Amino acid sequence: MMKKTIKVLLAKLGLDIHNRGVLFVAKNLRDAGMEVIYIGNSTPQQIINSAIQEDADVVGVSSLGGAHLILGEKLISLAKKEHIKEDRIYLMGGAVPEEDMKKLERAGFDAIFTSGAASKEIVSSIENLVKEL
Repeated sequence: MMKKTIKVLLAKLGLDIHNRGVLFVAKNLRDAGMEVIYIGNSTPQQIINSAIQEDADVVGVSSLGGAHLILGEKLISLAKKEHIKEDRIYLMGGAVPEEDMKKLERAGFDAIFTSGAASKEIVSSIENLVKEL
């Protein structure tokens, strides 16, 4: 039986233009055998629309601009509204203060990776989370 390729949609959440980290993660996920779609700067609605259109297994957003709580909660709210929260994994990466990580997890993010997270950690976390779907 062939192993299904994990499809990951990555985006910069909002207007934050710092994309070096998300591009590095995209390359590492691709090198690990995942299909990666990077849509750049996007609103929560654009991200959800793309997740539906691309039938992504994982939705990963990067935020370094400080709007991670407001836009992150909006993203999860829209995913629930569109009935695509339970059948996908939602990840946040970037400059997320420790006190905000719990809020994002309560909102519905499955994992949060701060700046400097090891690529192997991100890859293995995604693989494990997708297995649990």
